[in-house]
Amino acid sequence: MNTSIVDYGAVCDGKTDDTDAIQAAIRAVGENGGGTVVVPGGRSTVCGQIHLVSGVELHLASGSLFLASADPDRYGSEGFGCVIETWGAEHCAITGTGTIDGRGIDYMRGDLTYIYEPAEWRPRLVGFVDCRHLTIRDVTFRDSPNWTLHLVGCEHVAIAGVTIDNNTKIPNCDGIDPDHCRHVTISDCRIKAGDDGIVLKNTKEFADRGPCEDISITNCQIESTSAAIKIGSESVSDFRRITITGCVIRSSHRGIAVQLRDQGNVSDLLISNCIIETRLFEDHWWGKAEPVYLTAVHRFGSEMDRAGFDPPDWNATNDLGGISRVQISNLMARGENGVVVYGTRSVEGSSNIRDITFSNCRIEVVKTSKWPAGRIDIRPFDTLGPGFRDPEHDPGLIDAPFGGVSVTSADDIRFLDCEIRFSGALPPEYGEALTLHDLHGVELDGFRGVRV
Repeated sequence: MNTSIVDYGAVCDGKTDDTDAIQAAIRAVGENGGGTVVVPGGRSTVCGQIHLVSGVELHLASGSLFLASADPDRYGSEGFGCVIETWGAEHCAITGTGTIDGRGIDYMRGDLTYIYEPAEWRPRLVGFVDCRHLTIRDVTFRDSPNWTLHLVGCEHVAIAGVTIDNNTKIPNCDGIDPDHCRHVTISDCRIKAGDDGIVLKNTKEFADRGPCEDISITNCQIESTSAAIKIGSESVSDFRRITITGCVIRSSHRGIAVQLRDQGNVSDLLISNCIIETRLFEDHWWGKAEPVYLTAVHRFGSEMDRAGFDPPDWNATNDLGGISRVQISNLMARGENGVVVYGTRSVEGSSNIRDITFSNCRIEVVKTSKWPAGRIDIRPFDTLGPGFRDPEHDPGLIDAPFGGVSVTSADDIRFLDCEIRFSGALPPEYGEALTLHDLHGVELDGFRGVRV
């Protein structure tokens, strides 16, 4: 069954709230065995929260505009408060070349020059929870006030050809967030976000959904004010069998990052054939222009030695997982910092970062912006969270020289046929091509440091 939302009373004039008509069309198609609900091309429709159902494809025809309601009361009192929010559905889809607009700027209450301060509440654009066989294809999502696509506990997901065009000053407007998901492919997407572009998560709120595994990210183009592609920092469960290939990252505060802060582990990660461009930016945004960033430190690091520190219920023993079996190859990077690997060594002497291989990587370090170098960023590293406080007092920012490769507290690290190139005059905050602290087992075969 195929039907237009107009057949169920949608006005599509860009002013009238068409939520009820759209939901009625979705319900009718679902009850009749499934099919397609069409948002007509060349018209605008205002919509609060709607719910897809099993077997229904929401198709945004060319030139259609799906405009999020500016009324918070139109998003319900439960769930995430997304424009499109679906729980427990199967074989549903969002397709077409139309646009979903989140009106993100309407949910900002202050401009701090380089970042907006958000209002107390703001919607997400799309949320799927416990869904199976989900497709999101060709749609443009823009100006999200919060996370754009949040997938929780979903399996067999295909996201392809999607464009995400968010305001790069809006915090937390991530592009795609698979959270406790399995069998996910993300391909041929273009993403611009004021926070992480694609980020795999295992949040504490959904710890019972299990690991995030069997994820493929391929041929995406990403620009981010934070990390372009990230694993973490919410990491209460394991991440396994992840590939990142053929991606182009530009103008980002951080390239590809593993940000382990909780009890989960990251293993069997392959990163290959990527081009990465990074730059420094204002310190409210996490990141220090690292093309590759592998860190595993306690989320509550600044409180660890404090008397009476009480870990949260979701990690009552304050465990910290590890990163292992990572291969990074055929990487070309250019930016204001180099690779950072920063682990934690146990009292028994072993590191939680081990068995990491870099091969055939070319990294050029060049100073291009006005923003100062010389601080390692291991945030989040305290209970204060990413609030709008003075970053100068954040314990997760540590004075240390930048370099080509900096490795701290790791075991069994290999650099095979890798080149670090320092270009132009660099300020005193830059150190050496290779800096190693507290390593057990390192192999350097064909490693070169060049100054030009």
